[in-house]
Amino acid sequence: MSILVDHHTVTSIVNQLRSAGCVFAEEETQLLVSEAQSLEDLIKKVEMRVDGLPLEYVIGWAPFCGLRIEVERGVFVPRKRTEFLVRQAEHLACSGDLVVDLCCGSGAIGAALAAAMGDIMLYGSDIDPIAIRCARKNVTKFGGHVFEGDLYEAFPRWMKGRINLLVANVPYVPTKAIDLLPLEARLYEPNLALDGGEDGLNILRRVVKEAPDWLAPGGHLLIETSEMQAPQTFEVFAHFGLDTKVIRDAERDATVVIGTQ
Repeated sequence: MSILVDHHTVTSIVNQLRSAGCVFAEEETQLLVSEAQSLEDLIKKVEMRVDGLPLEYVIGWAPFCGLRIEVERGVFVPRKRTEFLVRQAEHLACSGDLVVDLCCGSGAIGAALAAAMGDIMLYGSDIDPIAIRCARKNVTKFGGHVFEGDLYEAFPRWMKGRINLLVANVPYVPTKAIDLLPLEARLYEPNLALDGGEDGLNILRRVVKEAPDWLAPGGHLLIETSEMQAPQTFEVFAHFGLDTKVIRDAERDATVVIGTQ
């Protein structure tokens, strides 16, 4: 239930947000008003946003593939470009597939796939307790399960050799490039979800190395990467015996590497 706010208050909020550097001040104002439970709650939300807290943390959710993905402070906020990874996975998924979302964060990718596909067996894992808490809220409504642990170590052994679709948006920002990220990401999102090591591919290499042991025959591994890192990522996939291709959407600045067992 949204509260009733007069035109003067709305204009005041827009001006506050614009002064704080919010590019989409009008749209954000509409969201803040619609999500506020009372005038006091609205004032508090506006203050948090003006202080620089990402909008998704202020309202408690992020839009992703037509879903409202619940997020809280300290979890990686799903990006619009990652919807491209979901679409590529959808093309490869079949009814009844065992689907795994590694480094699942808020569980956005898995939730979007389950919403689109319906009848899949969905499992996710992450090493961060905050991510686990958010992911469970987002995927359990689709019958998904989330385990806390380091990559594949989180999963029961029966899944080895049975995964049809393995998706991962691993941290892939090179350590020295973290300082170049937008301020909101650097200040509020966990470094654990951003830092991919010296060349950005440390965690990706670990995921790809073990993937052949976990994928079913004909199973697919899909990982988001950057356009610049795509050639190296391709080499890593090929090195571990996967039939590999790179798919890019320039409009979204989205790059996905797909390896097939």
